[in-house]
This record gives sequence, C-alpha cells and structure tokens, in this order.
Amino acid sequence: MENKDLQEDNTVDNAGDLGNTQFFNVETFKEITVKSTLALVYEALTEKGYNPVNQIVGYIMSGDPTYITSHKSARSRIMKVERDELVEELLTEYIRTQNLTK
Repeated sequence: MENKDLQEDNTVDNAGDLGNTQFFNVETFKEITVKSTLALVYEALTEKGYNPVNQIVGYIMSGDPTYITSHKSARSRIMKVERDELVEELLTEYIRTQNLTK
C-alpha cells in the first residue's frame, strides 16, 4: 500500500501542456537523412577503392547489401533507408542540377 501511495503522489499530469511540445518537419529530416546517407556511403566506397556509382546502383537494383562496404557503418546506414527513397533523392537532385524543371 505504501508503494501505491508513492506512485500516486509522483504522477504528473501533462495534459494540455504545450510549452515543451516539439514539432518536427519530417520531410526535411528525411531529405537530410537520405542525402547524408548517400554522402557517407559514397565516401566509404571511395575510400575502400570501389566504384561508388556502380556499387550503389547494384544495391538499388538488387537490394543486396553486400554491394555496400561495412566501412564507416555504410552498409547498416543505407539499409535504414528505403531503396525507392534513394532513387527519389537521386532523381530529384539530377533534375534540380540539370534545370529540367519549368
């Protein structure tokens, strides 16, 4: 009974308290994550002497993570990103840099 009283006394009601609420822009976070992941993977593959374009394309096409080196945790990092998100980011960046948007 003593523990129950202690538990009830330490209960804090935060309902309606928006002073500490944090808001996140999910799209921006995703973009940063995909971009930084691609940068890290590219760097790790280059450092290990691989052709990063060929390796990344191999991974995207097959889904086989062994195309990506484990150096700098690149393999585990790229596996946290959906492959379609990688393609979307690469295509978006290509279109942006080629001024293909009207």
